[in-house]
Amino acid sequence: MEKRENVVIVGAGPAGLTAAVYLIRAGYGALVLEEGMYGGQVASTPTIENYPGIIQITGVDFSVGLYQQASELGAEVLFQKLTGCSLAGEVKTLTTSEGTLQTRALIIANGARRAKLGCGGEERLAGRGVSYCATCDGALYRGKETAVVGGGNTALEDALFLANTCSTVHLIHRRDAFRASPILQAAVCAKENIRIHYDTVVEEIRGEKAVEELALLDKAGKRERLAVSGVFIAIGTRPDNGLFASSLPLTEDGYFDAGEDCATPVPGVFVAGDSRKKPLRQIVTAAADGAVAATMAANYLNTLGARV
Repeated sequence: MEKRENVVIVGAGPAGLTAAVYLIRAGYGALVLEEGMYGGQVASTPTIENYPGIIQITGVDFSVGLYQQASELGAEVLFQKLTGCSLAGEVKTLTTSEGTLQTRALIIANGARRAKLGCGGEERLAGRGVSYCATCDGALYRGKETAVVGGGNTALEDALFLANTCSTVHLIHRRDAFRASPILQAAVCAKENIRIHYDTVVEEIRGEKAVEELALLDKAGKRERLAVSGVFIAIGTRPDNGLFASSLPLTEDGYFDAGEDCATPVPGVFVAGDSRKKPLRQIVTAAADGAVAATMAANYLNTLGARV
């Protein structure tokens, strides 16, 4: 197969590495920029059990498999931080910690970071009872007592999801009212095994080898020890799209405002994965975005007659 010019991909998570695979299969090269560890959030996920065709796999093994597949096909991964960009015109210029790159097609798959509570025990027990994804890890707590921290749509959706399998779900919110949609609030209040803790914060997550209890503090100054096997932190995600704010449209929450075709208003620039607005952020949806964005980028270059 004749190799065509490289397409630059920002991010070596499931979206970015899937895009690399699809681009190479379409006859193009793939140059992936990653400032941290390949795999993104997946690399720190203890167990994956909801990816089609894979019964169970660790996040590390899944990430290694993605990286090896893309690399063996010919993708090049540069572990460099993107520090600047100029997206105007047919040729886009990217500035990294090591120099500059130019490309006629760009896929931004830089992901999003889970917002953290910042309390004691959170980092130490991450993956050992502390989770940021109920749909990913909820099945591990069947029949057990769990907690969800947050008051938006995601938190209430997580509580409802867990309530189907967990004995009791404690929904902890630092305010006196939820921010979630009325229909979700009604559904939560109707669930007998969801216990709501308003005006309450988590001071500490405790346990030796795994989560055993939460130290809670309410608005009145009352402290409570809550025995749970798992705590799901659902206080939002934080996209890191500020570098592109002057070039690409963002939602109020800072996500790329792009549809299912992953195209942006800037010709040749596509976005994929968790940094794009979407109703569900999972490995499978990130991979799907990567495939779509790569196909769209290849089609774009095809219309330009982009051969070396």
